[in-house]
Formats: sequence, C-alpha cells, structure tokens
Amino acid sequence: MHTPAPPNSRCCFTSSVCGLFLCLLLLPPRICFAGDPYVFYDWTVSYLTASPLGVKQQVIGINGQFPGPILNVTTNWNVVVNVKNHLDEPLLLTWNGIQQRKNSWQDGVLGTNCPIPAGWNWTYQFQVKDQIGSFFYFPSLSFQRAAGGYGGIIVNNREVIAVPFGLPDGDINLFVGDWYTKSHKDLREDIEDGKNLQVPDGILMNGFGPYRYDEALVQDGITYQIISVEPGKTYRFRVHNVGISTSLNFRIQNHNLLLVETEGSYTVQQNYTNMDIHVGQSYSFLVTMDQNASSDYYIVASPRDVNLSTWNKASGVAILHYSNSQGPASGPLPDPPNAYDTFFSMNQARSIRSNVSAGAARPNPQGSFKYGEITVTDVYVITNRPAEMIDGKWLTTLNGISYLQPSTPLKLAHEYSVPGVYKLDFPNKMMNRPSKMDTSLINGTFKGFTEIIFQNNDTTVQSYHMDGYAFFVVGMDYGVWTENSRGTYNKWDGVARSTIQVFPGAWTAVLVYLDNAGIWNLRAQNLDSWYLGQEVYVSVVNPEVDKGEYGLPDNTIYCGLLSPLQKDQAQRYKFSAASSVSRESKRILVALLLVAVCGMVLSR
Repeated sequence: MHTPAPPNSRCCFTSSVCGLFLCLLLLPPRICFAGDPYVFYDWTVSYLTASPLGVKQQVIGINGQFPGPILNVTTNWNVVVNVKNHLDEPLLLTWNGIQQRKNSWQDGVLGTNCPIPAGWNWTYQFQVKDQIGSFFYFPSLSFQRAAGGYGGIIVNNREVIAVPFGLPDGDINLFVGDWYTKSHKDLREDIEDGKNLQVPDGILMNGFGPYRYDEALVQDGITYQIISVEPGKTYRFRVHNVGISTSLNFRIQNHNLLLVETEGSYTVQQNYTNMDIHVGQSYSFLVTMDQNASSDYYIVASPRDVNLSTWNKASGVAILHYSNSQGPASGPLPDPPNAYDTFFSMNQARSIRSNVSAGAARPNPQGSFKYGEITVTDVYVITNRPAEMIDGKWLTTLNGISYLQPSTPLKLAHEYSVPGVYKLDFPNKMMNRPSKMDTSLINGTFKGFTEIIFQNNDTTVQSYHMDGYAFFVVGMDYGVWTENSRGTYNKWDGVARSTIQVFPGAWTAVLVYLDNAGIWNLRAQNLDSWYLGQEVYVSVVNPEVDKGEYGLPDNTIYCGLLSPLQKDQAQRYKFSAASSVSRESKRILVALLLVAVCGMVLSR
C-alpha cells in the first residue's frame, strides 16, 4: 500500500537532478547520494491551551496540533525532521518502533543524544530501513508524554511488495491513553516524592474527551471525536496506547476488529470483538462498516487491570458515524471482558501470531527467518520490583539496579572514549545484594541471539520496549520462569514487535537477534516506572569496522563531560531559535524556487 507524502511534509523527491540540488541545499552532502526518496518535516514543539476533560490545561503540541502530525512515509525513505523546541525545558523525541538501522544517534533518548535545550532546534535524519507498519513518536524526557507531544508514524509498503489484504477505503489513526488534568511537572514531582499515580482523570481519544454516554460521569460541553464513515466500506484503524500507565481495552460497538498488523509485523488475520492494548503498543485492524446504521456507534477505550471499585472516571468514548446514520448513539457501552478473568488478556496475547507466509518490507516471507532453530548465545532474566527507597530516593529497578543517567550520553562517551561514564556489567539475573543506582549496561554480542525473560514482581501490568529491534514473543505465563518454561515456547510463528506486556506475577519471554550495531534503550513503557529508573541500555558493538554504520552526526549537540565541544558547534550551526529560523526560511525559499524551476523543466 503506497501512500504519497502528506501535506505537512515540506517535499519529497527521488535521486533526480532536481532532488539532488534540493538535498545538497538542505542537508550535508554526505547523505544526499542515496537512491531512496527524502521527506522533510519542520516541527515546532510548544505548549498549547486545551480542555480535553473540560478543565483548561497546558498540553504539548506540534505545529499547533495535539496530537501532533502524522509522519507518513514508505519503506526505505529517508526522513528529515527539523525540531524547534519552544518548551521551557529540554526536549528529545523518540520514534517508538523505528529501528534506526546502524544509526542509534537518531534514537532520541538520553543514552544516545544530548537534549535539545529550550529555544534551540535540532534536525533528526534517519532512514526507515526495511520496515513497514504502525508506530508513534513521543517526547522521551521529564514525563513530557503525560502532556502530549505524540503523533503517528505510518510506514507503507513499497509498491513492489504485496500487502496481505485488500486496499482499505480509508486509514484512521487513533491515539488512546489515560490522562490527568494535573501538569506533567506536578505528576513527576509526585512520583519523585514516592506518591503513586492516582486514578487518571479520564481517557482521551485523539486528544478529545469522552462522548457524554453517561450524564453522571461525563460533564456537558466536552468535545469528543467523531469518525465519519461510509456504509459497506472497510477502514484500517491504527490504534496506539500513548498513555502513562493504564492498559486499555479497545472495542467498536457491533463491529468486528480484524487484526492485520502490530508494530511492523503482519499477523495471522483473526476477528476480535475487543483487544487489550497495553502502554506503548500499536495495532492495526480492518473494520468493515456492515451495520444498518440505525444509530451512531460507540468507539470505546476502557481501563484494564485496575481496581474497579476505585475507578470512578469515564471511559474514553468516540463516535463512529455512518453517512446514513439515523440517530445519535445511546444506551450502555458495549461490555468489556470480565475484569476478574485473569487469563483472558494473556490468552488473547498468545493468540496473536505472525503471518509467516506474508512478505513485509522485503519480498521474502516473514517466516523465512527460522528463529526457533537458532542457538541462543546469551540469556537475561530481567526482574522488576515496585518502587523502593534507595539512597534516600524513591526508585524502580531491573535486576536490583536503578539506572543512573550520566551527564554525558553513552553513545558520545563511547565515540570519544571517555572513561568512567558506564560499565558493561549488567547482571543476567537478580543478584543477592541490596538495590543500587548504577550506569550498568548489557554487553550484547554482535549478531548473537539473545533470550530475554521479563519477570514482573510488581502488582500491575508493565510494558517493556526495546529500541533498535523487533523481538520475537515466544512465551508468557503466570508464576516464576524456569528453564522448564522453554517447553511452552512458540518456536514458529511468534509475532515480532518492539513492545510487550508482562502481567503481574507473570513472565514474558522474547528472542532477539542483535545484528543492529549501536547502543539501544531497553525500558519500561509505563512512565512512572521508567522515570524512576526502570531502564537499561544494550551495547551492541561490531568488532570489525562496519562501513555501513553511521558516524557522529555533523549537527551533534554536546553536553556533560563533552560540553566544551559545543562552542564550535554553536558557531557552525547557530542552534538558537532566532538564527536558525532565519536561516531555515532562506533555505526553504531557495528550495521552493528550485522546485518551481524543476517543475517547469519537467513539464516541457
């Protein structure tokens, strides 16, 4: 399914003569000679005033939009995003699920990048190499995702690669997530003080509050999302849980959800009446408008794995509106799964399998990588615990270590051989010692096949994400993982994805082939767990010289022990907002003139 560049991108071009001129004008020469197209975005990240739950508050928007614009590209395209930080604190954007092949410099987390200071701009440059699917981006620092700043990423198939379903009549993005009217700054202070997150004030859909399905729960005057459709047509719904810490059950009244893709993998196509979507996860469904439209229909995202006796807030509710609808939606919401059936969600997750006969980014079938036949080289059993007091601070841990963020990014420290910034000694299991803060990395084996078991000793569902990779989900169960648990593994069609849930008192096992050199973040997606230290980095170093791995970007921002290097960079690139906007405007003007000239030449 090929989709042209969206209207909010500056331009897109192949390696034609005109395209080369534009690339040389807008980018460093070393990246302008590849044959794949480029797409350019200019984003200004700033605070906006909104009232999604009827209370006026500050949210983070991009180009005046909340949620932000959709980054709509095709496999192997080169993406250039110039980000202007108009917040009052540092910023980084990370690209959830985009693998940044051999280019962890663009990952947008503190282990690889110095933050973009307030008032500065920085340009991300990366290729969506050998990927397809549905993803999202978000701000990775300081609990900012709790205020927004997120948006969708669509990576379409190249035209030469068949899609394992018919072309939908429309493509709909839905960003669902728990939401607080308290600011992200106040929320992070609460977390630092050891206070648990309270019940969210509501659940948003695409930045909107709920339809007033219950007058006692939903106040009058809240703006809600309406999705207009045509009877008989089929739409692709890309649904992302961009929230803070709440798993959600997604469903559309009287409509089946045909699951076709999750986080870059085509799945065995199965109908579901509802789907549990955990924090940080993305799913694609085909939904056919096959009802009689006697009224509008509810689109619902309701909380899962919560204490229903304390949840006294509204669910997220949008409206599905047929063009021939005969009236508004009314009556009760469609029923969620039984809240007390602890195996429902796990069995549903186990049912999600890879479509091994379908091609994805490449023509060869997804099942051609026989992961179940590869010998495992390293095993890590990664165990979490609820927040605890360590050296006078409330912190979370993995294998008894709360990640200590150094002032110098790990990737920069490695590049410049700065000693003492980190250690390659993360333990492969929980150690019998007191918990501590440390900058301890997993020493990954390049092109090794690693088995990771996540053991959740917390009381809530936790999601875990690995940058740079998609891992194969091979097993999950309640109880404590043992070596005998491998007998239950799915060694044939486990789905490859980048974010997986681990149920409380349970384990989830994944397999990952470490062929992507770099330093990669492995983290809890639940913001409270992540913010308090539940993350680790995986160092994957090619022992041989890899000419394909990207070098230090020309526009690198320096900080920490390497701060003295920033003076020269500032003189070369003039990062400050005022100068960069002026220069950027001139470059865009020249670029537009070139586009016009090229257009006249090509039209002759």
